[in-house]
Amino acid sequence: MRASNRPAGIPKTMRAVVYRGPNDLRIEQLPVPRIGPNELLVRVGVCGVCPTDIKKVVHGTVAPPRIFGHETAGVIVQVGSRLRGFKVGERVALHHHVPCMRCHMCRHGAFAQCPTYKRTGVTAGFEPAGGGYAEYVRVMSIALPGVVRIPKRNSLLEGAMLEPVNTVLKAVKRLRLLKGDRVLVVGQGPIGLMFTRLLALSEVEVGASDLIPDRLVRARSFGATRVWLGDDPALAEKILQWTRGRGADAVVLTAPSERVACEAVGWVRGAGQVMVFGNTKRGALAEVDLASVCVDEKDLIGSYSSDILIQDEVAQLVFSRKLDVRSLVTHQYPLTQTASAITQASQPRPGTLKVVVNHQIEAPIAGFDENNPKK
Repeated sequence: MRASNRPAGIPKTMRAVVYRGPNDLRIEQLPVPRIGPNELLVRVGVCGVCPTDIKKVVHGTVAPPRIFGHETAGVIVQVGSRLRGFKVGERVALHHHVPCMRCHMCRHGAFAQCPTYKRTGVTAGFEPAGGGYAEYVRVMSIALPGVVRIPKRNSLLEGAMLEPVNTVLKAVKRLRLLKGDRVLVVGQGPIGLMFTRLLALSEVEVGASDLIPDRLVRARSFGATRVWLGDDPALAEKILQWTRGRGADAVVLTAPSERVACEAVGWVRGAGQVMVFGNTKRGALAEVDLASVCVDEKDLIGSYSSDILIQDEVAQLVFSRKLDVRSLVTHQYPLTQTASAITQASQPRPGTLKVVVNHQIEAPIAGFDENNPKK
């Protein structure tokens, strides 16, 4: 049952950016979601643009209609009649995937493979798909364990960054690393820079590579002690020199590339690890010498999505600004320019890192002064 009464101040309709097919995003006027007795209604303030959004929009990997956007933070405007522990006016970051904690996958800690986890728990309408590219979202009861309150000193923008930071911290925790190990992070976009910072905080030595020189400058400020251009023909030799001829303890691949995946196996030491992160488009094939896996005991591992169990740790890292996500955001667009935001994020270039949709540029939330930053 959805609540039939709507509190004063909540409109009947809202603007939403609706996916109607490949490269077809339309600004539409839709009903504001109605919530059930154990759900929340949140007015969206900021939503980050994720590479998975780009993949879905550009390649049409899911059926329309959908309202994407899952890196979401906003303000609670309605609390379900039976729900306790939340208040109207609280600023919150949302977590759109929550596992059941009971199935075979969950018992093995493989939360991202849980059938319940794959059913998005935050929606603005249609098939649940995050909904952050709409003015209001309904937070279903299954997603409530992932709702995090944003401290007064922090912004909605910082809250929206919890989700991508969570995915990176989850991957870092999958790596078997010791203090002083040497790890190469390939790609220094926003995700790569998060890896660089979190690894540096873990007291490992970080090397970084990217094709864009200004990103290497950023990498140093985030904790990398060595940086190289990704197309350096002597890169393999320089990695060996950096690791005293041993090979890297781990290589993290944040930019999809079959060629680099093959090369990375050669960059790690015996019993080293290659972490594949962000390669979510199926069909990408890479040839690997199986003797490297068997005889050399090298591990090829992956990590996908987030982990609800580390959400509090992620919040502490972001809200304490040990990982200052504000410096990653280079472009902010209003809701009506979401298509432009996705285009901007899909084309890596100098000066472009994290792109977000900031609803407050066009429609400030009353009582919350976040300086309404322009893109």
